[in-house]
Amino acid sequence: MQDKYLKKLNIPDKPGVYFFLKEKKILYVGKATSLRDRVKSYFGKDLIGTRGPLLVEMVYQTDKIKWQIADSILEAIILEANLIKKYQPKYNTKEKSDKSFNFVCLTKEKLPKVLVVRGKNVKHSVFDKIYGPYPNGNQLIEALKIVRKIFPFLDAKSKNYLEFYKQINLAPDINDRKLYLQNIRNLKLFFEGKKKKILKNLEKEMKEYAKMREFEKAGEIKRKIFALQHINDVALLKSESRKQENFQPCALPGVPGGTLAHGNFLVSAIRIEAYDIAHMGGKNMVGVMVVLENGEVAKNEYKKFKIRTQDNSNDTGALAEVLERRLAHKEWIYPDLIVIDGGVAQINATKKILSRLNLDIPIVSVVKDEKHKPKAILGDEKIIAKYKKEILLANSEAHRFAIAYHKNLRARNFLK
Repeated sequence: MQDKYLKKLNIPDKPGVYFFLKEKKILYVGKATSLRDRVKSYFGKDLIGTRGPLLVEMVYQTDKIKWQIADSILEAIILEANLIKKYQPKYNTKEKSDKSFNFVCLTKEKLPKVLVVRGKNVKHSVFDKIYGPYPNGNQLIEALKIVRKIFPFLDAKSKNYLEFYKQINLAPDINDRKLYLQNIRNLKLFFEGKKKKILKNLEKEMKEYAKMREFEKAGEIKRKIFALQHINDVALLKSESRKQENFQPCALPGVPGGTLAHGNFLVSAIRIEAYDIAHMGGKNMVGVMVVLENGEVAKNEYKKFKIRTQDNSNDTGALAEVLERRLAHKEWIYPDLIVIDGGVAQINATKKILSRLNLDIPIVSVVKDEKHKPKAILGDEKIIAKYKKEILLANSEAHRFAIAYHKNLRARNFLK
């Protein structure tokens, strides 16, 4: 295909899926945050250097491009999977077997669970419904988090974490089987790309509850309708299309030649992780991680760590333990910025761990005064200027969460 043909196409700057065709046969299906930008990226001068040989071959064979707009990136991901399954395009399946892809599977239980299963482990006789394949595992996990906030469901971990899931609205009351099965039915429709049908069903249910003066239930359905119409898929923006900017290293006061980790830093949708340690004289020592996604707290991703390796007031050692344990979870999306409480010692400890793991993540630290109020932020000046509000919010939230966890642990241990 020639570049001049591409210029004639009025490809929209919207999320959706695109098709590369040859003589009406679909060669490849892809998803995009911006259809215009993604398709354009296949026709750069450095095509061979930036794309694998299979996709280069595909571009040269293509004689037509089509696309389909989606309301959100989340829906584009689901639409892409459904179309790959339907058409089995040559260049989607040639490089990678379905056995290595991920699938969303619903069990045949009385209260069906929703599981993410590798293709090699998918057995049609075991599951009620199977959706996929989804080539990007991390993106699928983020997508399920978004869907789950609208239609709570049970998963493989629900047995041990059900009460926690209830607290963060990721699991319904399992005593209300009718409501749970409604969620599952809507989940199925969503993964089949039938959002309009879900909205129609929900509108009907909302009116029925309102007629019966069950306004609380009607209000809950209204919330679901709004969430479906305004899907917040910021987390997916990060993994789909990162707009990056390079920051120069900034010397730290008190550290000869010291620099913060620097390099690729997300400018648009940003995930900030903040860490703090709490204890009383080294006893009942705990650490926490809190998360901000695009400036908003993501409480469902908060983590608690009971310190195992320190039995004194070594805050720096405790921070190192927390970071090592957190970063060992490669299935959790890595942050774009790490916020720590403390000064140079904490920064150096964090840098040491990141260096050992070969991770290039910027760090800032919030220094407190004698009243534990922020008095300075150490780190890259450009990052601090752009995200000062978010940095302080993350630090404050980490401190609150750490103190609450420490007090809870101390009370439990006192009663033993």
